[in-house]
Amino acid sequence: MKRLFIDLDKCSECKECQVSCGYFYHPHNMGVASLFEFATFSTLCRRCEEAPCVNSCYYEALERQPDGILKRYLMRCTSCKSCTIACPFGVIFLEYIPYLSSSCDYCIGISKTELPKCVSTCEHLAVEFREIKEDPENFIFFVGDKLAVKSRKWFREDTPLKNK
Repeated sequence: MKRLFIDLDKCSECKECQVSCGYFYHPHNMGVASLFEFATFSTLCRRCEEAPCVNSCYYEALERQPDGILKRYLMRCTSCKSCTIACPFGVIFLEYIPYLSSSCDYCIGISKTELPKCVSTCEHLAVEFREIKEDPENFIFFVGDKLAVKSRKWFREDTPLKNK
Protein backbone atom coordinates (compact mmCIF):
# COMPACT_ATOMS: atom_id res chain seq x y z
CA MET A 1 0.00 0.00 0.00
CA LYS A 2 1.26 3.45 -0.89
CA ARG A 3 1.68 6.00 1.90
CA LEU A 4 2.70 9.58 2.22
CA PHE A 5 6.34 9.50 3.33
CA ILE A 6 7.94 12.44 5.11
CA ASP A 7 11.66 12.65 5.76
CA LEU A 8 11.91 15.00 8.73
CA ASP A 9 15.70 15.14 8.41
CA LYS A 10 15.38 16.60 4.90
CA CYS A 11 12.59 18.91 6.05
CA SER A 12 14.81 20.37 8.74
CA GLU A 13 17.28 21.49 6.07
CA CYS A 14 14.74 23.83 4.43
CA LYS A 15 14.68 27.43 5.59
CA GLU A 16 11.04 27.92 4.57
CA CYS A 17 8.63 25.27 3.34
CA GLN A 18 7.40 25.95 -0.19
CA VAL A 19 5.22 22.84 -0.43
CA SER A 20 1.70 23.41 -1.76
CA CYS A 21 -1.40 21.47 -0.81
CA GLY A 22 -4.21 20.26 -3.03
CA TYR A 23 -6.93 20.06 -0.37
CA PHE A 24 -10.15 20.36 -2.35
CA TYR A 25 -12.18 22.51 0.05
CA HIS A 26 -9.44 24.97 0.91
CA PRO A 27 -6.92 25.56 -1.90
CA HIS A 28 -4.62 27.68 0.29
CA ASN A 29 -4.41 24.92 2.87
CA MET A 30 -1.04 24.03 4.34
CA GLY A 31 -2.10 20.52 5.29
CA VAL A 32 1.52 19.46 5.13
CA ALA A 33 2.13 21.53 8.30
CA SER A 34 -0.35 19.33 10.16
CA LEU A 35 1.49 16.27 8.83
CA PHE A 36 4.79 17.64 10.14
CA GLU A 37 3.18 18.32 13.53
CA PHE A 38 1.70 14.82 13.68
CA ALA A 39 4.99 13.24 12.58
CA THR A 40 6.96 15.24 15.15
CA PHE A 41 4.58 14.45 18.00
CA SER A 42 4.70 10.76 17.02
CA THR A 43 8.45 10.34 16.64
CA LEU A 44 10.41 13.09 18.39
CA CYS A 45 8.24 13.85 21.43
CA ARG A 46 9.75 12.42 24.63
CA ARG A 47 6.30 11.65 26.12
CA CYS A 48 7.23 13.19 29.47
CA GLU A 49 5.42 11.73 32.45
CA GLU A 50 4.60 15.18 33.82
CA ALA A 51 4.07 16.67 30.31
CA PRO A 52 5.05 20.32 30.96
CA CYS A 53 3.78 21.28 27.50
CA VAL A 54 0.30 19.98 28.30
CA ASN A 55 0.31 21.55 31.76
CA SER A 56 1.41 24.94 30.37
CA CYS A 57 -1.55 25.25 28.01
CA TYR A 58 -4.10 27.59 29.54
CA TYR A 59 -6.79 26.58 27.01
CA GLU A 60 -6.27 22.82 27.34
CA ALA A 61 -5.49 22.59 23.64
CA LEU A 62 -2.87 19.87 24.10
CA GLU A 63 -3.74 16.42 25.32
CA ARG A 64 -1.64 13.37 25.88
CA GLN A 65 -3.47 10.42 24.34
CA PRO A 66 -3.41 6.92 25.92
CA ASP A 67 -0.56 5.90 23.58
CA GLY A 68 1.48 8.90 24.82
CA ILE A 69 1.27 10.89 21.58
CA LEU A 70 0.27 14.53 21.86
CA LYS A 71 -2.86 15.80 20.19
CA ARG A 72 -3.50 19.49 19.59
CA TYR A 73 -7.10 20.67 19.46
CA LEU A 74 -7.10 23.33 16.77
CA MET A 75 -10.32 24.98 17.91
CA ARG A 76 -8.86 25.56 21.39
CA CYS A 77 -5.31 26.55 20.41
CA THR A 78 -4.60 30.28 20.33
CA SER A 79 -1.00 29.80 19.18
CA CYS A 80 0.33 31.42 22.34
CA LYS A 81 3.40 29.15 22.04
CA SER A 82 3.52 28.42 25.79
CA CYS A 83 3.87 24.71 24.95
CA THR A 84 6.97 25.38 22.84
CA ILE A 85 8.55 27.28 25.73
CA ALA A 86 7.54 24.65 28.30
CA CYS A 87 8.90 21.67 26.35
CA PRO A 88 12.22 20.85 28.07
CA PHE A 89 13.52 19.07 24.96
CA GLY A 90 12.59 21.67 22.33
CA VAL A 91 10.63 19.29 20.13
CA ILE A 92 7.50 21.41 19.76
CA PHE A 93 8.60 23.70 16.96
CA LEU A 94 7.15 27.20 16.69
CA GLU A 95 6.35 26.84 13.01
CA TYR A 96 4.24 23.73 13.67
CA ILE A 97 1.89 25.55 16.05
CA PRO A 98 0.16 28.12 13.83
CA TYR A 99 -2.97 29.91 14.94
CA LEU A 100 -4.94 28.93 11.86
CA SER A 101 -4.18 25.40 10.88
CA SER A 102 -5.55 23.03 8.36
CA SER A 103 -5.43 19.32 8.17
CA CYS A 104 -4.35 16.81 5.60
CA ASP A 105 -6.88 14.46 4.00
CA TYR A 106 -4.05 12.37 2.48
CA CYS A 107 -5.48 13.24 -0.95
CA ILE A 108 -8.20 10.64 -0.62
CA GLY A 109 -9.86 10.20 -3.97
CA ILE A 110 -6.81 11.24 -5.99
CA SER A 111 -6.36 9.21 -9.16
CA LYS A 112 -3.79 6.43 -9.06
CA THR A 113 -1.71 8.12 -11.75
CA GLU A 114 -1.68 11.55 -10.13
CA LEU A 115 0.72 12.59 -7.36
CA PRO A 116 -0.49 14.60 -4.36
CA LYS A 117 0.37 18.29 -4.76
CA CYS A 118 2.59 18.24 -1.65
CA VAL A 119 4.74 15.56 -3.31
CA SER A 120 4.97 17.27 -6.69
CA THR A 121 5.85 20.67 -5.17
CA CYS A 122 8.52 19.55 -2.67
CA GLU A 123 11.79 20.48 -4.35
CA HIS A 124 13.91 18.60 -1.81
CA LEU A 125 12.00 15.30 -2.09
CA ALA A 126 11.20 15.37 1.63
CA VAL A 127 7.58 14.41 0.91
CA GLU A 128 6.92 11.38 -1.27
CA PHE A 129 4.02 9.05 -2.06
CA ARG A 130 5.26 5.50 -2.40
CA GLU A 131 5.30 1.92 -1.27
CA ILE A 132 7.39 1.69 1.87
CA LYS A 133 8.06 -0.77 4.66
CA GLU A 134 8.48 0.12 8.30
CA ASP A 135 12.18 -0.15 9.11
CA PRO A 136 13.16 1.01 12.63
CA GLU A 137 16.86 0.30 11.99
CA ASN A 138 16.79 2.93 9.23
CA PHE A 139 14.51 5.22 11.27
CA ILE A 140 11.39 4.69 9.15
CA PHE A 141 8.21 4.45 11.23
CA PHE A 142 4.53 4.15 10.41
CA VAL A 143 2.29 6.79 11.94
CA GLY A 144 -1.31 5.72 11.46
CA ASP A 145 -2.54 4.00 8.31
CA LYS A 146 -1.52 6.54 5.69
CA LEU A 147 1.75 8.11 6.84
CA ALA A 148 5.35 6.95 7.15
CA VAL A 149 8.02 9.11 8.73
CA LYS A 150 11.79 9.02 8.59
CA SER A 151 13.14 10.48 11.78
CA ARG A 152 15.44 9.56 14.59
CA LYS A 153 12.63 8.47 16.87
CA TRP A 154 13.21 8.87 20.55
CA PHE A 155 12.82 5.85 22.82
CA ARG A 156 13.18 5.37 26.55
CA GLU A 157 16.38 3.53 27.42
CA ASP A 158 14.48 0.88 29.34
CA THR A 159 12.44 -0.15 26.28
CA PRO A 160 14.06 -2.50 23.72
CA LEU A 161 13.91 -1.24 20.11
CA LYS A 162 11.99 -4.26 18.82
CA ASN A 163 9.05 -3.54 21.15
CA LYS A 164 8.49 0.02 19.94
